Amino acid sequence: MSHDIDYGNLMHTAMRGLIKTVLQDVAENGLPGAHHFFITFDTSHPDAELADWLADRYPGEMTVVMQHWFDNLEVGKDGFSITLNFGDSPEPLYIPFDAIKTFVDPSVEFGLRFESSDEDDESAPTPINTDHVGGPGEETKPDAEVVSLDQFRK
Repeated sequence: MSHDIDYGNLMHTAMRGLIKTVLQDVAENGLPGAHHFFITFDTSHPDAELADWLADRYPGEMTVVMQHWFDNLEVGKDGFSITLNFGDSPEPLYIPFDAIKTFVDPSVEFGLRFESSDEDDESAPTPINTDHVGGPGEETKPDAEVVSLDQFRK
């Protein structure tokens, strides 16, 4: 009987634990310095909670930005809730950790991408090049233009 170590899922668990720890620190102490996050998540995840108009506008995935204004950040075992501003309209969201596709902190050039294979088995998370991450709220489309984060830096 053969037993394999599933390194891919172990890496996913560890990296999602890292995101959870970072968000817990931000919930308790606020964002330090120039840190800010671009978080892309699967809006169709069964446990994701977002306003109907956001789900309609972003039926597959959405990128949110935690930077200047956010409220009510609460980190739980399986995900986090947060209120973000969408065109001067505060909207509560709940994002499960396993719905996160990318997590980027461009202030320190740190990023993770969680990828799935065609068989829906998850592979190991991979570091991503933070110079080629889309902007806030940008829908990812097969023919989408890659946008450099440099335009968002002050």
